[in-house]
Amino acid sequence: QVHLVESGGGLVQPGGSLRLSCTASGRIFSTLAMAWYRQAPGKQRELVATIGTSGLTNYVDSVKGRFTISGDNAKNTVYLQMNSLKPEDTAVYYCNKGPSHASKFLWGQGTRVTVSS
Repeated sequence: QVHLVESGGGLVQPGGSLRLSCTASGRIFSTLAMAWYRQAPGKQRELVATIGTSGLTNYVDSVKGRFTISGDNAKNTVYLQMNSLKPEDTAVYYCNKGPSHASKFLWGQGTRVTVSS
């Protein structure tokens, strides 16, 4: 079973930046599209960004131009650089397989991002 560990969250003021990391216990990122998801309080988990095996990326409209997803296959790690953060970005962030994969890995504990002044 692959284990996913997210980190890098925290409390940041509006307009600030954070870089999230997601490390897998196995070498998987070179063969799977991966994604970042988030779940805000009282809301369903939503897709934020995806990265394909070719490096092609996609973003939900609300984060385009502010967030960047990237991966380091040698480190089995996927990153999410988040700039110009807004209060509405407050959520627990998770990584997992991309939405094209019906079956997902076991969800990690996520990393909490709070954007507040």
